[in-house]
Amino acid sequence: MKKTIALMLCLAALPLAAQDYKIAFIGLGHSHTWGHLTRILQGAPVRLAGIAETAPELIAEAKRRGATDVPIYADYKKMLDEVKPDIVWGFVENNRHLEVVQACAPRKIHVIFEKPLASTYKDALVIRALAQKSGIQVMTNYQMAWWPTNYAAKAKADSGEIGKVWRMRGIVGHGGPGKPAGLNRHFFLWLTDPVQNGAGALMDFGCYNALWALWYKGQPQTVYAAANQLRPEEFPKVEDASVMVLTYKDGMGIFEGSWDLPRGFQDLEVFGRTGSVYMTGSDVTLRKGKDPEAKIDVPALSPEMAGPTQYLTYCIKNKKPVEGLVALDINVGVVEIIEAAKMSIRTGRAVALPLR
Repeated sequence: MKKTIALMLCLAALPLAAQDYKIAFIGLGHSHTWGHLTRILQGAPVRLAGIAETAPELIAEAKRRGATDVPIYADYKKMLDEVKPDIVWGFVENNRHLEVVQACAPRKIHVIFEKPLASTYKDALVIRALAQKSGIQVMTNYQMAWWPTNYAAKAKADSGEIGKVWRMRGIVGHGGPGKPAGLNRHFFLWLTDPVQNGAGALMDFGCYNALWALWYKGQPQTVYAAANQLRPEEFPKVEDASVMVLTYKDGMGIFEGSWDLPRGFQDLEVFGRTGSVYMTGSDVTLRKGKDPEAKIDVPALSPEMAGPTQYLTYCIKNKKPVEGLVALDINVGVVEIIEAAKMSIRTGRAVALPLR
């Protein structure tokens, strides 16, 4: 008996294994919630230990999808204190991201948000300062961050085979955020609100484009943007189509984000003087000069790059900083570009970076 108790005490003193990290959700209203919830319940390397939500229909949906034994809280701060999660995933409005970090930072809880990092550049700067002061990781999740094609395209561009990258052309979007009905009502209402979202399609999809621009070329010198409101009856408060032109000393980027497209796009083409690389979620093609396009090999990513919880738990366990497309600094830069784009739309002029 004494040996059994001693063994149990020793096991309790061991550091948490990756699959034993506890995660809690704050909010369920984001449309991305359900895919992540399902993956976690099916065996992602974290255990869902709590949910904070007050909307009965969202709570019912979480239970229908399998979260039957997960405690539900109306007060997320009470959840943080009782559940003591290692990680919080915030599925709240963009303008509440700072609020969540303000609650998690002093409790030493790491945070994941769906893109973007924040609704305003000011909030992004405060989030970074809080994360650095408290020593927590704040990760911004993008679908494309876990696509092998994204990294195969970047590797090919970096190889020099097409020459130095000087031009980027990105298009991200689909036919719109659906209807303000059913479970989607919660997401639709804040996504189409300029304060809660930060903008409309410009914020929703411009952040992908800004991330690509920073990844390939760094911070641009200027941002010029324009926007359309093609469906004011559906989106009376925000733009549903936008374009950004980013200028560099040695290049440029032309990026579109839209809720008015006939099908889904998350495509990027980068150009050098001797060729171009085109990337989608499923393929990467290389075209040199006037030659026909050719598909290039897309190697699999390492296991820790299988998804957001795999990567964040890997970083926590190995005491490594979150890096790459989901890292804090580059996503502060993303929000800065979007902020400059909003300023440009208001003034009709290009806006210089960095912002003051």
